[in-house]
Amino acid sequence: MTAEVWWLFLGYTVPMVFSPGPGNTVLATAGGRFGIRGSLSFWLGFEVANVALCALYGFGLGRVLHDVPWLHPVLKWGGVVYLLYLAWGFFRSTASSGGASEEPAQLGYGEGFLVVALNPKIHSMILVMFSQFLDPAMAMFTQTAQLTLAFLAVCVVCHFPWIYGGKLILGRFRSERAMRIQGWTFGLCMLAVAGYVAFVAPA
Repeated sequence: MTAEVWWLFLGYTVPMVFSPGPGNTVLATAGGRFGIRGSLSFWLGFEVANVALCALYGFGLGRVLHDVPWLHPVLKWGGVVYLLYLAWGFFRSTASSGGASEEPAQLGYGEGFLVVALNPKIHSMILVMFSQFLDPAMAMFTQTAQLTLAFLAVCVVCHFPWIYGGKLILGRFRSERAMRIQGWTFGLCMLAVAGYVAFVAPA
């Protein structure tokens, strides 16, 4: 692949990956509530799911899934339900129990994987990426592997600031009252993202 193609690839992927969206909102939320170290398992699941989708779409299986008309609504509403579940977890953490707020269960590998797997934006982004940058005249396996590794590198670089920003801004406030406010704030963020996915994002 030529240098020109790689510059075009970066021009497409960096803004798409770094821009605000459901995934980055949850990454910032995890960073703010659990810190960088506490978010590593969630972040790992997040990036492994990105690699899995790259393999799926890059090796052609995505074309089969793309032709199934009910796939997109299933992903969309599955993502909405999962975001509502996350919101419920944060709201539940604000309930007093013996005078202290209950700490929500830490987001782990499985949650990170699901956030990506149920996000239609990421499916569309990766599908478009391969449709634009794969050259049929070149070895498909090599190109798919190169694009997948490059996409993973972009994801790691662009997702870390969201986690760190969440930790930096929100992680400083650890009092009981601050944790309760964070629970409501994060829960409302999840509700807002779910509402956007359900009623504003393209079907």
